Amino acid sequence: MGLIRILCGRVLPLIVFIVALILGYFARHQQPLALFFATVIPLRHGHLPPHTFGHGKMKGTPEVPKDMKPKPRPANESFLTLPGGHRMPQNGIGMCCRYSAYDDVLVERTVLWYLLEGGRLIDGAHMYLNHAAIGRGIQEAIKRGIPREEIFVTTKIGPQFFGYETARETVPKYLKELNLEYIDLVLMHAPAPFKYIQTNECEKRGISRKECRQETWKALSELRDSGLLRNIGVSNFAVNHLKELQEMGNVAPIANNQIQYSPFVDASEQETLTYCVEHDITITAYSPLGGMLDQDKAFTYGVLQELSSKYDRHVSQIMLRWAMQAGTAVIPGTGNPKHMKENLDIYNFELSQEDFETINGLKHAKDAPVITPFNQQVDMD
Repeated sequence: MGLIRILCGRVLPLIVFIVALILGYFARHQQPLALFFATVIPLRHGHLPPHTFGHGKMKGTPEVPKDMKPKPRPANESFLTLPGGHRMPQNGIGMCCRYSAYDDVLVERTVLWYLLEGGRLIDGAHMYLNHAAIGRGIQEAIKRGIPREEIFVTTKIGPQFFGYETARETVPKYLKELNLEYIDLVLMHAPAPFKYIQTNECEKRGISRKECRQETWKALSELRDSGLLRNIGVSNFAVNHLKELQEMGNVAPIANNQIQYSPFVDASEQETLTYCVEHDITITAYSPLGGMLDQDKAFTYGVLQELSSKYDRHVSQIMLRWAMQAGTAVIPGTGNPKHMKENLDIYNFELSQEDFETINGLKHAKDAPVITPFNQQVDMD
């Protein structure tokens, strides 16, 4: 009885108090979910969250030599052509979902390293909380001789900022944060907010999610017409979501759909890719090695190990090359300059059609992971 009395009278109230403090801390932030990821991802890798304990304290991306000059762009660089005629490099760098992506010092170094190594596509988002650091890396690269016109910058507006007025007010702030005069591509990050975690202007006004997506698209189209944005697109949208925007009149075309794409995706995600190809919507593939929580799965397949030996490339390079030959752009994330060079090297080899089809067939393996599209993992309709 004495132990139970202590647990109920002292320990449990203390736990409740601590949990309440943590929830209150996240709730006060403009983007609680983003702050949650910015806290948990570094902690999972043994690092204190920079947003709380200060930036520049993590080990990771090394300093860029002060005398380092830009290297030539990849000789065999390929592009995807967007509806307005702009060309997006088919191989970029993602600025999300690793511990070093939440440290501003490492983010700035990462962007500068990548651009000086010859890369030109940078994929960010409002939710990643690192716009300013990305912008500083870009500005330093420009000072070292890389023309702004060569750099393709993508960012995303989260669903909690959907709604005509909110989108019109929010997106221009990205240009200030990134210190850019225009953004090459802005995507709607997901079809709808996470239930019980996020809300937006539309839910407060009582309009449907479809109407919300459409009026957000109208706002982005107007920002594109003003010259602040070069192209607009979507992320994690299924075919039904795409059709909602296409049925609108006098708005910008959908330039890109960024989706989870690998040999293991289910039929619905393959349907989305096919639909996009048929309607001139370019695709950016994230997690091409497998699911977001199963990234190492590709390394376990003997056939990929054999292809690795055949082409004298890492399995990750084989998979990235497969995704490019499937017609998508890829955005592998790394803060390691050595890995950046390896990722850019995928421009320099090509899979045979037979080997490409062999990788396509991995979905039929007995131990193939079941990859459910992000928009089906949560209620996004």
